[in-house]
Amino acid sequence: MTGPLARRSLAEGIGAFALVFVGCGAIVIDQERGGSLGETGIAAAFGLVIMAMVYATGHVSGAHLNPAVTAAFVATRRFHAGEAGVYVGAQVAGAVAAAFLLDALWPGEPADLGATVPSVGVAAALGYEIVLTAFLMFVIVAVATDSRAVAGVAGVAIGGAVAMGSLVGGGATGASLNPARTLGPAIASGTWTDIWIYLVGPPLGALVGALAYASVASARG
Repeated sequence: MTGPLARRSLAEGIGAFALVFVGCGAIVIDQERGGSLGETGIAAAFGLVIMAMVYATGHVSGAHLNPAVTAAFVATRRFHAGEAGVYVGAQVAGAVAAAFLLDALWPGEPADLGATVPSVGVAAALGYEIVLTAFLMFVIVAVATDSRAVAGVAGVAIGGAVAMGSLVGGGATGASLNPARTLGPAIASGTWTDIWIYLVGPPLGALVGALAYASVASARG
């Protein structure tokens, strides 16, 4: 594959790679260094890497960096369905490559390479992933697709939403909000506990968030 779609997909893959390498890498370091980063430090790592990648790739690919975001954009007719599979493939490939690199750099799979495993009941875990992803998608649509949004704040707002989700939901589900972020460590470490939650919850939440913002935007006077 060549041309603009290939370049945009490569940007998506690089962004997803950075997300897993930095975010999950922070989890690994925290585990190996006796909690030196803590939940706040891990949340900051996820938020900062997303902020950086939104600014770095937003003008190239739109900075989805997340299959749930891509699916919601398709469902709300903000993205071409024929290109979605290529984007999602690139996002997952980037996440998996980063997880395997972490595995090579940290032999023994410490902290399961940042794999997301719920520490609460299935219903609660699914609820966390749906609601937190809905918040994230609401912010994404608001700051990245609405022409009335303040220019230049997308990265800060989206990174902040990711950090918020990690702070609130990290202890319950690992706060994935992103199937690619979950699949990378799962494939590299062989950790598949309740993985369906992370493949179902974020896409549902992203759709809810996108539709919620559409309702708010269309209701303006």
